[in-house]
Amino acid sequence: MSASPPRPAERGPGAGAATGSDARRRRRRPVSGIVEVIDSMSERVIGQLGNVSETGMLLLASTPLVEDALYQVRFTLAGSQPSGGAAPTGGGQVEVGVHLLWQEDAGAAGKSWAGFRFINLPEPGRQRLRDWLASSP
Repeated sequence: MSASPPRPAERGPGAGAATGSDARRRRRRPVSGIVEVIDSMSERVIGQLGNVSETGMLLLASTPLVEDALYQVRFTLAGSQPSGGAAPTGGGQVEVGVHLLWQEDAGAAGKSWAGFRFINLPEPGRQRLRDWLASSP
């Protein structure tokens, strides 16, 4: 298994596309391990989750993406294991409508970094995501 290409430099508010002043203020959590992101329309894996916040995600794309396009995707976040043998917290499948704001070459053949804004995240998925973000070590 090879290491992921280096992540793109941090982008400030408004970089790439108008994302609103709040978009980059949300806490981003890196994803450990491999979390595949699936295009719900084609049922194909389009890449791996790099990091995620309540408002968007960074994807290491393994397939070409259409600039400024809308996608319906899903991914599964692993739950965090609390100490003392308690049940895992957070995690679960998240299905979300996303808008591709930017993409750039990742420096590896056929790979690109892509920044997405969440545009339609139903409440059950939103709550799973919030719980997962809150459960970070």
